[in-house]
Amino acid sequence: MNRFEQAVYECMTPAAKLLDQTTKPLHRAMLLNFCRHVHLEGSGQFDKIVAPDMMVDHPVYRITWGASPAVIEGKDGVLAFYNSVGEAVLWNSDDWLAVGDWGIADELTFHQLALGSVLRPLGYDVSDPGALYHVSSRQAFIWPYDERARLAGENLYEDKTSLRIEEVDPAEGTTPARVSDIHQELLATLEKEHGDQYWLLK
Repeated sequence: MNRFEQAVYECMTPAAKLLDQTTKPLHRAMLLNFCRHVHLEGSGQFDKIVAPDMMVDHPVYRITWGASPAVIEGKDGVLAFYNSVGEAVLWNSDDWLAVGDWGIADELTFHQLALGSVLRPLGYDVSDPGALYHVSSRQAFIWPYDERARLAGENLYEDKTSLRIEEVDPAEGTTPARVSDIHQELLATLEKEHGDQYWLLK
């Protein structure tokens, strides 16, 4: 296992630690939805993310990655957004995480591992479309939820002063397929630990 795969395995550890300290059922359901969402996204199971038991009927996303901020409305728009990200490995680290009745706030370092050809259309200044790059920046994730602990949207704000781009030897990298396997393994662990339909508010 290389450093990137290890980071993917550990990306939701802060959320798990906060869950252990949380007793309010609404807050616990939000955190479990959050964890499931990240692993579904990482394994490419986008249809499950927008299912009625996970997301409100009309979500609104505000995205400030790269050079072109965007507002995305509705489930069709959300699905198109996820499918547009391309062959990238995504994960987060160094989270400062909080949960309240309105939703989840997380200041984190967001990471992307992708070819230059994937990053260029997003507005990142990389020189070689065939090279592998690790892109990272501090970001604030504000995720509102409804009274049933369903995701109502994502507000993602990037601190562009913290942006770092490093070229990575392909031998040190990993693939979206390998990372999908990791996320599916972590989904199975969540179900084993918390039971069937663990993300639903009971």
